[in-house]
Amino acid sequence: MFSSERKKPKLQTIMETSTQQNIIAQGTKIVGDIESQGPFRIDGTVEGNVKTSGKIVVGKSGYIKGTLQGENADFEGKFSGKLILSGTLSLKATANIEGEVHINKLAVEPGATFNATCSMKGNVKSLTNESAKAQSVQSK
Repeated sequence: MFSSERKKPKLQTIMETSTQQNIIAQGTKIVGDIESQGPFRIDGTVEGNVKTSGKIVVGKSGYIKGTLQGENADFEGKFSGKLILSGTLSLKATANIEGEVHINKLAVEPGATFNATCSMKGNVKSLTNESAKAQSVQSK
């Protein structure tokens, strides 16, 4: 009934890959392709292709030169190349983006540099007959 051994709760030490954040620290330079299911924080330099289904955060000292594919991205640092996001690209005041950009939504703070060809492919809302008639009447 009474035992001297106490049952200790087991700690779960295994995390899903999608919840672990990959960090490339300042002063680190990676040349090559990176692919992950989890989010990224980049404060160093990456020369190559980065592909993830998670969020990408590029800090002030971060720099990516190549192709970046992901869902959402927040930039404070620099990017040069092709950027493909299924979600939102957020540019902070210190961001510097050059190249080709394909995104769904764009948010830009004053001071950010955005020298890119940009293609935004959001959801297209279909017009009903009544709203189409109302718009044609308003434009006359």
